[in-house]
Amino acid sequence: MRKRTVWAWVVAIFCFIVLMIVTPAIPQSQEYHNFADQRQFLGIPNALNVVSNFPFLVIGLIGLVLCHHGNYFKLSLQGELWGWTCFYIGVAAVAFGSSYYHLNPNDATLVWDRLPMTVAFTSIVAIFIIERIDERKGTLSLIPLLLAGVISIMYWRFFEDLRPYAVVQFVPCLAIPVMAILLPPMYTHSTYWLWAAGFYLLAKIEEAADRPIYNWTHHIVSGHTLKHLCAAMVPVFLTLMLAKRDTETNRISLYQSWRISWSKAKENGAEVESYTCTYSSVPVEESR
Repeated sequence: MRKRTVWAWVVAIFCFIVLMIVTPAIPQSQEYHNFADQRQFLGIPNALNVVSNFPFLVIGLIGLVLCHHGNYFKLSLQGELWGWTCFYIGVAAVAFGSSYYHLNPNDATLVWDRLPMTVAFTSIVAIFIIERIDERKGTLSLIPLLLAGVISIMYWRFFEDLRPYAVVQFVPCLAIPVMAILLPPMYTHSTYWLWAAGFYLLAKIEEAADRPIYNWTHHIVSGHTLKHLCAAMVPVFLTLMLAKRDTETNRISLYQSWRISWSKAKENGAEVESYTCTYSSVPVEESR
């Protein structure tokens, strides 16, 4: 098992090095800072993009309190407690970092927007390793993953290259839903991971469609504002999952459970069809 872990890290590092060699640097486009909705309200520039970060603060503080007050979430593993604590700290900090950035959008303030998001992303990866792969490995990976996230931000600022940050942000977004489906969970209600992933995907679509959404809504709300609100639903769903879940006694993956449900549905359908055919043939026999 240990040898496989070493090989997995070697392969991952090798792939990252190859990626950095064969792909060109990705500079931060300055057009990114030109948001559709730049209206002021009560003296606040870009007001809706600023205040729409408030839900992050609310859910972040709620999550922190529930993590540590009476162990409401029933976190039995120390690594889980550390991981979820870092996650909720990152979520709460997004409210301040993103608001600060949207008050004056530029590369320097964007650092403080991306840094707390990176803390949340990397914490989630460590939590997922604890739950789905190995408790010890997940706990030990928390600090290295957090450092990798911070380094990716520093690399972008010093070398004007977004590639490491893109890996830190988007690889978990692809890997976690796949792992949530294929790997057996430690806890119940694991479908909440997929709801969270779905809302994050929707948030990225709204971010990309910032100006079209602003035009479609007749300048009522922009895509970036909606992106903040949808992204805030990610910690909401994960908090609901923590509040509802119990230890899973029958550890099978979502994929396996879906296959079982599909097989049962097909069997029930076949039984109903057989019964219908038998029932419909009775009058024919009687008429003879």
